[in-house]
Amino acid sequence: MDGGVAAEQGTVTCASWIRRPEDAHLVALGKSKHGDLPASFQIFSFDRLTTSLSSSPSVTFEFEDGCDPVSLAVHPSGDDIVCSTTKGGCRLFQLYGQEKNVKLLAKNLKPLEDVGAQRCLAFSPDGSRFATGGVDGHLRIYEWPSMRVIVDESKAHKSFNDMDFSLDSEFLASTSTDGSARIWNTSDGVPVNSLTRNSDEKIELCRFSKDGTKPFLFCTVQKGNKSITVVWDISTWNRIGFKRLLRKPACVMSISLDGKYLAQGSKDGDVCVVAVKKMEVCHWSKRLHLGFSVTSLEFCPSERVILSTSNEWGAMVTKLNVPVDWKEWQIYLVLIGLFLASAVLFYIFFETSDLFWNFPLGRDQPARPKLGSFLPDPQSDDQNMWGPVDM
Repeated sequence: MDGGVAAEQGTVTCASWIRRPEDAHLVALGKSKHGDLPASFQIFSFDRLTTSLSSSPSVTFEFEDGCDPVSLAVHPSGDDIVCSTTKGGCRLFQLYGQEKNVKLLAKNLKPLEDVGAQRCLAFSPDGSRFATGGVDGHLRIYEWPSMRVIVDESKAHKSFNDMDFSLDSEFLASTSTDGSARIWNTSDGVPVNSLTRNSDEKIELCRFSKDGTKPFLFCTVQKGNKSITVVWDISTWNRIGFKRLLRKPACVMSISLDGKYLAQGSKDGDVCVVAVKKMEVCHWSKRLHLGFSVTSLEFCPSERVILSTSNEWGAMVTKLNVPVDWKEWQIYLVLIGLFLASAVLFYIFFETSDLFWNFPLGRDQPARPKLGSFLPDPQSDDQNMWGPVDM
């Protein structure tokens, strides 16, 4: 396998990063029942120096028989984690304790008890809204954490395939297994638009831009035997262009928190990363999950690292071969260095300015007076410094 570090092999159904202070991020894994091992929800620590997960989980929660995790969503604060299951709807896990002594408190989400498997779960970037998309096509949007219902649309889609919130949390994009895509207003639940497509096109995955300057929506579209990435302008919802990136059907897509990179995973285990500014592939991990679909794909909150999973190869973390970003302290250090260099150059220029301006002087043109000629003799008497004066 190319470019990956295996974390937990086998039975991993879903995974997500957990943001923590001082970049001490964690990883949440959902694992289905395997042999005598029960289905479980586990949390691992991440070592950014070695780009690897811990060899054993920091904490484990075991599900009852017949209940397997389906999907995960982590609140931007990193304190709340919602896990959809095949039985009994969704579970809420609250994270507390010190980083080296993490503990979980499991709760049932009453509004989401017995709602069936939810294929898609998502928190809005500001953490104020939570959305679920069911296998049965039912869309629910809630205020978080009050769980006040904003949208409860039982026939939003035939069956959900993907969903994503816009950066300002105003819109929710959702796609269906039948190839359609809809845009929802998250404040009042009113459908805003249905993305246009040709009769031979199926819209499959969707992600909003996250850099704060480009109001775009990226969607993977299957057009016959061709797989393309299409871009919509969300200010007009007009289709503005497309490009072939992965060059094979994508089954999962993710975008970095700063919006600079877009990642896609294929049905045969390849992962490609695209620089959004140029829409060019800048990293390939071929055969990362050899022969199996990539089921989860997510960028690390602070490092150029991606987390990916498959049913056969488990969870893997991969360091990207992309240009290193400047850290904030490095920028300040460069600015201070430039300031000090400017001060030194100014001092040298001032001290050697006579040599620098050493043009030929005219016969009657006085030379530049020395600084000392303006200062009194320290040994002279202040009263007689001007000499005798005739009155």
